[in-house]
Order: sequence, then C-alpha cells, then structure tokens
Amino acid sequence: MVSSRNYSLVIGAGVAVLLFTLVGAATITGVLPTSLSRHCKTCGVVAEVKAVEVKGNSSGVGAVAGGVTGAVVGNQFGRGDGKTLMTIAGAAGGALAGNEIEKQVKKQTVYRVTVRMDDGSERTLSLAAAPAFAVGARVRVNGQALERG
Repeated sequence: MVSSRNYSLVIGAGVAVLLFTLVGAATITGVLPTSLSRHCKTCGVVAEVKAVEVKGNSSGVGAVAGGVTGAVVGNQFGRGDGKTLMTIAGAAGGALAGNEIEKQVKKQTVYRVTVRMDDGSERTLSLAAAPAFAVGARVRVNGQALERG
C-alpha cells in the first residue's frame, strides 16, 4: 500500500521535472532569453516618426542671379558715389535673397525616425523616404538604414 505522503512527494517531483523541462525547452527555442544569448546592440523599437521640411542645398546659381539683379536695380538709384554704393548694396542684398530663394525652391521632406535602443539610449535617423516601419515596430539600425529586427 502506498502512503499518501509518498504520493504527494511523487506528484511534487513530477511537477518539478515538468517545469524544468518547459524552462529548458523555452530557453533552447529562444522564447526565454538566457545570459548566454547575444545582446543585439543595434536593435530597438521605433519611438517616433516625424516628417520635417528642410531647405535644399544652394549651388550658387541663385546667389549669382540675385546679385546681378540686385546690382541692376541698385544702379538705378543715387548719383556718383551714392550710385556705386547702391549698386554694391543691391548686389549684396540680391545675392543673399537669391541664395535663400534657391534653398526654398529646393526644399525637401525628410523623415526623422527616433529608435529607442535595447540599452535604453535613443538614436535618430534622417531618411529621405517614409520608413516602412510604424511606431512600436522592432527594428535593427544598420548605419543610416532600418531593417526588420
């Protein structure tokens, strides 16, 4: 006859073996992280995606065109040294304005993506096109690109 005390001991041992087996299987399959697993230093979660308009680069064409136009207009005012001063001021002002106009014409939209890394830090990337990942997506940062993490 089996005593009830031995029966409880057998059940307890069975449960312990079952739990040990489940934990081992979870560790082997990667469901349960281990201290031996590799930590992904470039992995994280998308925290924010923001579209931002930035001025384009100036090639100098706008500054030259603006400077010439400003000099022509400035030359229409004043006499003698005043005319020369107005021509120079018109050229300088026109060059600045032309340069700014060129930057505005060439403006573009970039996407600033903030990734909260696994180590707690944050990285912000500027992408030329809208990212394929939404806020909350797990990603890997590869240089200036995002990959599925």
